[in-house]
Amino acid sequence: MDRKKIDYRKYYEAVMKTLTSRGLLLGSYDSAGKANAMTIGWGSAGSIWGLPVWIVLVRPSRYTYRCIEHAGCFSVNVPPDSLGMACALCGSKSGRDMDKLAAAGLTATRGSTVLAPAIEQCPIVYECQVVHSNDVIPARLAEEIVSGAYASNDYHRIYFGKILAAYASDGADKLLEA
Repeated sequence: MDRKKIDYRKYYEAVMKTLTSRGLLLGSYDSAGKANAMTIGWGSAGSIWGLPVWIVLVRPSRYTYRCIEHAGCFSVNVPPDSLGMACALCGSKSGRDMDKLAAAGLTATRGSTVLAPAIEQCPIVYECQVVHSNDVIPARLAEEIVSGAYASNDYHRIYFGKILAAYASDGADKLLEA
């Protein structure tokens, strides 16, 4: 997919709608250079410390956690509606056990600014360098969040990724609506 550099805020509303409906694909490489993608339904893009950032949450039990810890970067890939099944697969299987991208029919290409994959079929891609991470502190969470999201005590690490580049294909907004 041919993409051009954009301001990271350009498709904010469509990206947030996609995040909370079918999810986004969080891309990373493992230590052997194998591309991986994990579907995320939680995250936020905005400005922190005067920097454009994506904030993503990854549990330490996930394969993606090891990948981001190794590489220190990630990509956020915004899939069109037609990739709903691919998102379901990437959100339910582990990259430890299989090549999820191949199984989902997705193609990874190396990012332009970070060592993280861009998913070729996604019309919008953000390339992010980790500038900070911290772990969720259970004692500081509201009980309703603990009982709902952390029944198994598998608390997330929160990654703050400086957006080094954002890219979109022509008509990205129409692809997301389709």
